[in-house]
Amino acid sequence: MPTVALARNAMNSRFEIVLHGGAAISLRAAAEEALDEISRLEAQLNAYSRTSELTQINARAAREPVRVEPQLFRLLQLAKRLHGETGGAFDLTIAPLMRVWGFVRNTGQLPDPAELAAARACVGMPLVELDEREFTVRFARPGVMLDPGAIGKGYALERAGRVLREAGVTSAILHGGTSSVLAIGRDENGKPWRVGLAKPEQELAAKGLWAGGVSRQPDVGENLLTTVELEDESLSVSAVWGKAFAADGKIFGHVLDPRSGEPAEGALLAAIVLPSATEADALSTALLTLGARGLEHIAGLRAGMRALVVSAADASGGFQAARGWR
Repeated sequence: MPTVALARNAMNSRFEIVLHGGAAISLRAAAEEALDEISRLEAQLNAYSRTSELTQINARAAREPVRVEPQLFRLLQLAKRLHGETGGAFDLTIAPLMRVWGFVRNTGQLPDPAELAAARACVGMPLVELDEREFTVRFARPGVMLDPGAIGKGYALERAGRVLREAGVTSAILHGGTSSVLAIGRDENGKPWRVGLAKPEQELAAKGLWAGGVSRQPDVGENLLTTVELEDESLSVSAVWGKAFAADGKIFGHVLDPRSGEPAEGALLAAIVLPSATEADALSTALLTLGARGLEHIAGLRAGMRALVVSAADASGGFQAARGWR
């Protein structure tokens, strides 16, 4: 059975696709089309490009309604619904907070209290007004900005997976930066795709942010927290170490709690498995923000969801709470 593997850099990540079955030339064409879709979405959703549709929204929507592409409008509607379902733990308007905490430039900094207060006043999906009849978005006040970082990769994978399925692909796995994974069908051996989750302390140690109990060259098995099987499902993993920095003897992760304006401290890692890669991406961020106390609520939002959360106290031994994990 032919196997084709392709990769492309997009959204500050490396997207990789592995496909099985059929003719190799057809698989390659389908993979290229799927990667083209990811590149197109990067151009649309890039908050740091002057020409992207998202940048135009951020620049103009506080002054006037901005008409947007229909599928992007649907994404904004979904983001608003997820904000409500998670009690504000997922919020697409997080951009002002990301800026004052220094995560836009990947430096990390403790914000000035006055700047933090000003940023918090510009955060909240109720500040985003959506007109379904006109497909327009408007902000209720100046300073509101959208940041798709907690949903963009999942959305890109979901759209790419749709392209592959429409091309007749029945066996494939896609990932974006290893934190978002989408599986189509089963692997080349007819078994569910298996994905491993690294232990949080291994990842933090690699960034120099973890001080205890980590072997420098552990076996692969020692690195793994657990594995998950996927079949026509998506896995999203959110964790504190992506752009974490240390200051005043404390680790500050890049996942911010939109409600408080502070880095989330509820957990080190959260993982969600759902058919929708878009929803898995957003809800894993919400679960990381809420921590173990939010597990039952988040897991109850969608039928059949599998969810896992790891707190700091459990990083060396296992996970504190899981729902439907296997």
